[in-house]
Amino acid sequence: MGETVLHLRVIAPTDRSPAVVDLLAADPGVTHLVVLAGAARQPAGDYVTCDVVRESADGVLRKLQELGVEARGAIAADDVELTLSAAADRAAEAAPGHGEDAVVWDEIAAKTGEQTVLTGTFLALITVATMIAGIGVLLDQPILIVGAMVVGPEFGPLAALCVALLRRQPHIIGRSVHALVVGFLAAMLVTVLSTWALTAAGLVSRDMLLAERPLTDFIWRPDALSWVVGLLAGIAGMLSLTSKKSGSLVGVLISVTTVPAAANVAVAAAYGVWHEAAGSALQLVINLAAIVLAGLLTLVVQLCWWRRVQRRTTRGVPRQRADRRPARVSASRRPPRDGG
Repeated sequence: MGETVLHLRVIAPTDRSPAVVDLLAADPGVTHLVVLAGAARQPAGDYVTCDVVRESADGVLRKLQELGVEARGAIAADDVELTLSAAADRAAEAAPGHGEDAVVWDEIAAKTGEQTVLTGTFLALITVATMIAGIGVLLDQPILIVGAMVVGPEFGPLAALCVALLRRQPHIIGRSVHALVVGFLAAMLVTVLSTWALTAAGLVSRDMLLAERPLTDFIWRPDALSWVVGLLAGIAGMLSLTSKKSGSLVGVLISVTTVPAAANVAVAAAYGVWHEAAGSALQLVINLAAIVLAGLLTLVVQLCWWRRVQRRTTRGVPRQRADRRPARVSASRRPPRDGG
């Protein structure tokens, strides 16, 4: 069967290359190991490639960094969409845990770290989502609320904040909070202005906000279930992120009322309905806090679980891997072609 693996490309400094090769050859989750001595030029060193099953990837990456490969060479990893290999199947069977549950911490940190940059695209998406939700609030249309939830990009910085809190990275924490605060404030300000513009055009009115809205009034009426839903969404969102289940993430995005709550704050403020604006603001804070708390706790549980799995594996008898030690092929002395 096809296993979920990462393809590693390593440029190992010449003096560290034997240790790197020995490390990879000894790990039961590593297969398809190839070494090209002296093939790398910038930076200079040996070029080493291999495939590693996801359940072993985090430990392999951490040990490579401990060898100093990251500082003087390079480490790159890509997902392999399809692997048809009996060797990969054996590696998956030998490695501890299951690939679907494996967490590659460097991969998660890199992925979420990209979401902390306050880009024009991020501002545009969160602003458009909030404006859509603002119209949905006035029209009492859940379909518009759901659409706004899907468009909103706020889960990226929230996930990055959870990872940064776990790894104690103050600069990432600051960037995540900055992106969230500036993003929501900018989106709410534009939504206030757009609400005034739509009112002036006669398309919406204050009476629409004050009318009975049975389908969307939960947005500004937070209760205990708001906290529960936020916690569950944080757990599901982090699991979908760490296990690469992106399909589940869409469900998370439409289960919490972060963007709709921000939109209701803006619309209510535009019309001076301050009690509703306050209720929506509380809903927003509850959801954001619940998602971060649940996401952080989920990461802590995953970290403890995988440390337990690794300790249990380390206490086992190490396997002999001499048969898997690759031959070092000199870049300048490759085997001649047939007839050459």
